Amino acid sequence: MQKNMESIKVGSAPLSYDDCYDILVHDKPVELDFDAMTKVYESYYFLKEFIKNKVIYGVNTGFGPMAQYKISSEDQVQLQYNLIRSHCSGSGNPIALLNVKALMLARLNTLMCGYSGIHPDGVMLLKELINRDIYPVIYEHGGLGASGDLVQLAHLALVLIGEGEVHYKGEIVETAVAFKAEDLKPLSMYIREGLAIINGTSAMCGIGLVNLLHAKNLQKLAVAASCMIVEMVGSYDDHYSTELNSVKRHPGQNHIAEAMQAFLTDSELIKKREKHLYNQPIKENILKDKVQEYYSIRCVPQILGPVADTINYTEQVVINELNSVCDNPIIDYENKNVFHGGNFHGDYVALEMDKLKIAITKLSMLCERQINFLLNDKLNGIIPPFVNLGTLGLNLGMQGVQFTATSTTAENQTLCFPMYVHSIPSNNDNQDIVSMGANAALITQKIIFNTYEIIAIEFMAIIQAIDHLKLQDRISKCSRDYYTELRALIPVFEQDTIKHKDQLKIITHFKRRI
Repeated sequence: MQKNMESIKVGSAPLSYDDCYDILVHDKPVELDFDAMTKVYESYYFLKEFIKNKVIYGVNTGFGPMAQYKISSEDQVQLQYNLIRSHCSGSGNPIALLNVKALMLARLNTLMCGYSGIHPDGVMLLKELINRDIYPVIYEHGGLGASGDLVQLAHLALVLIGEGEVHYKGEIVETAVAFKAEDLKPLSMYIREGLAIINGTSAMCGIGLVNLLHAKNLQKLAVAASCMIVEMVGSYDDHYSTELNSVKRHPGQNHIAEAMQAFLTDSELIKKREKHLYNQPIKENILKDKVQEYYSIRCVPQILGPVADTINYTEQVVINELNSVCDNPIIDYENKNVFHGGNFHGDYVALEMDKLKIAITKLSMLCERQINFLLNDKLNGIIPPFVNLGTLGLNLGMQGVQFTATSTTAENQTLCFPMYVHSIPSNNDNQDIVSMGANAALITQKIIFNTYEIIAIEFMAIIQAIDHLKLQDRISKCSRDYYTELRALIPVFEQDTIKHKDQLKIITHFKRRI
């Protein structure tokens, strides 16, 4: 399937986040840069000559702790096939197609750096699979993140050699079936194609890239939800002002404050402290209106600021890894040498995924506390219990829905335990300290998708509260846009109805906003 749009070149320059976004979200095709392909050719032909009368790991030796075993020249091609097939041991659920596409992009990009010694047929076939929407079936369990994501990437390599299963035109089919339909030829093993494909951080990196797409989306949604609550309670504007936040020297906090200012710029509901409390005598000893809001409303820049900073730094690390050479050994044809080491070790990505899942868990905790505020009439003082627009006592409003938000937040709090420090030696202790990066990325994604469930419930409560308070014409344009698009999905409710499908509609809608 040829895609009729401008392509993104791989290999000509480091891929940016925007390049990846265009490929993954806008479905732009990839193109292999000519100069980079020349380097791939040169690396392959250099290695072909260099290995003569030398011991090169994974070419004429066994793997891992069996590297001490020398492999005869007549068995070297079979060795690569053996490596791929033996490591196709993944289990659990297949990972989502967008994750697989991102994984494939990450692998293609590192191979196009020209340090892997892979035959050019390998990168050309991988490019075709991406552009034709043929995605290997890859499972969630198996990768230790050093020597990279061996098990997940082995399932990619299996498809490249024409075996295994793929997602093709909405179905899971044998790879041979898809290849025949698309007139594609399986990759042959030449020197080290098996090791070059499976040895590296591309699974954790690809999944991490998808996590970034959703984390940025959740950050925007959390700002929007917070702003709509700020309007609802008629808050003072100084807690998100430039003057207050600029004296705290954190870019994330100031970014969130600026985003709130832009969101609320035309609201008719926000109050000025100088007008209500500073420029007129206050005669009451007990003030009716709150002088300061609860922390979940007043401290949004301070809570979401670290989340924003974490997302931004995670982006730097993931994009750096995406553009790195992450296999072993490194085939350096310019210096006429082969360097052995550990660039497959995924600690950079693993640590950032753990930091990201902690940050998103805190975001979900903010959402849960804001839900509690909206549903507890004793806290907000302006909305019926559980945003119940029906008959109190007879109807229950969103009482049941809150349980889901609370339990899902609790699950996030448990899941955010770091994988980065949870190494278990494996591989006859050859891999004696590993990153667990793929696990970290997948658990982070679970937390992210949990958070969509929580924030969907929050927005359901918000739009119900807006209807009760009849604020549709006074909220900011940004708030009105959210209200209108969500009300198009689910109508206002007074009677008790099944909420599961309504929640799912909002979740699906929000995920599509990446």
